[in-house]
Amino acid sequence: MRLISLVFLLCVCFVLPTIKAAEAPPNILWIYLEDVSGWFSCYGETLITTPNIDTLAQRGIRCDRFYTPAGVCSATRSAIVTGMMQTSIGAHQHRSCRESFRGLSMGEYDKNLLPANVAPLPIRLRQAGYWTFNEGGKDDYNFEWDSQQFYDFSRQRGGWGPRSLIAGDCWKDKPAGKPFFGQVQLGGGKLGDAAEPQIDPAIVPIPPYYPDILEVRQEIAHHYDCLLKTDEQVGEIIAALKTSGYFENTLIFLFSDHGYKLHRHKQFLYEGGIHMPLIMAGPGIPASQVRDDLISGIDVTATTLAMAGQALPEGMEGRNVLAADYQTRQYVVASRDRCDYTIEKIRAIVTPRFKYLRNYLTDRPYMQPSYKDEWPVSQRFREMMARGEMNETQLVFFGDTKPAEELYDLEVDPHEINNLANEPGFAEELAKHRGLLADWIAQTGDQGQQAESEIGLRCVLKRWGDKCVNPEYEPVRAKLNAESSAR
Repeated sequence: MRLISLVFLLCVCFVLPTIKAAEAPPNILWIYLEDVSGWFSCYGETLITTPNIDTLAQRGIRCDRFYTPAGVCSATRSAIVTGMMQTSIGAHQHRSCRESFRGLSMGEYDKNLLPANVAPLPIRLRQAGYWTFNEGGKDDYNFEWDSQQFYDFSRQRGGWGPRSLIAGDCWKDKPAGKPFFGQVQLGGGKLGDAAEPQIDPAIVPIPPYYPDILEVRQEIAHHYDCLLKTDEQVGEIIAALKTSGYFENTLIFLFSDHGYKLHRHKQFLYEGGIHMPLIMAGPGIPASQVRDDLISGIDVTATTLAMAGQALPEGMEGRNVLAADYQTRQYVVASRDRCDYTIEKIRAIVTPRFKYLRNYLTDRPYMQPSYKDEWPVSQRFREMMARGEMNETQLVFFGDTKPAEELYDLEVDPHEINNLANEPGFAEELAKHRGLLADWIAQTGDQGQQAESEIGLRCVLKRWGDKCVNPEYEPVRAKLNAESSAR
């Protein structure tokens, strides 16, 4: 999975020239998984089997080196729906640009208007004659947008699952002859009690960066349960397409927004947070193919647009990975910025063999206060940290400090445990990756290099109050207190 094989290169040479958009635009469906790590049997998982997802992979292309732009939903979804890195369009701070938040009005808020040359994919496809829908209601975009401009049909979240799709409501009013572009949002790792317990926690594998405790085993077992339910739902989606007569002419993209919820995965840029599954299947896609080249989440957007027969707009950062003249990426980038009330700043560069991480805020540990703190597994982690019960490998993430730079050889160290940044033998690789990041920041104008605006921090304080403990909040909190006292 890690290296580009000679067999794959030969496949690219002979297969890619045959892939093109159909003469009649196909229907296009995104099966968008939430909080899902790709532990599917088509990816080599042996503890469970996922026959519906496996069948989809056999029908098309399984991508083994797909990386999402961030480890959290709103930043990733903002990037993927536009084909632009979230840092390029000011959408990098999690749940920013919210007029209201969980029923609480923000008053003045941190508006983020997209650049004039950036239009979200649903709008572009509607302009191209597509009927658009969003089944499940998940959007989570960190910019100004209007659902009525995006979708002809949108079901607000009413429990995870493809209910409207199965009922045919998504396309019941679609004009005859119009192709559709749809997104089906599946709960994945957030299915909770909807995922029937099937996997015994005693048999699940435990990565070396976690202590082998019951709480960890329960979390991992539950994620396997969620994947089994997710596979069942994918089967329901395929059945609904077949029943409606759309299956043969529907191009399907199945992918996840980021990894599952446990620490070091979701919100972070290690492999468990951003190295995700991507399957592409349908008209114009060769069957039973595997790709090992680096693909970014923003490439899903560009590829979708191209397969709909549309030219890619100038300046779009995503690439059509199915183009006959496609040049494989030499690296992909991911970013971590503020998540909820936890202020952080990390950038990742992934090349075919190595992962480079730049930690900008070395004054705070990875395990800062976060929304996960109330979970039983989090409380156990903190107890073990305080008692000195974690080993050296576990303290890479659960320790009191973090280094400014990390470099991992993914080929020999897939768990990203052995930091090579200070190893003399890897000085050249470190300099290379450091340079790639610096060039990317300069070329794209990474907006995360600037601190979040005062109005943005004010909104976070309104949402989270005393949970905002990072030093960046103190000047803003003092202003808010002074304003309140003056009233």
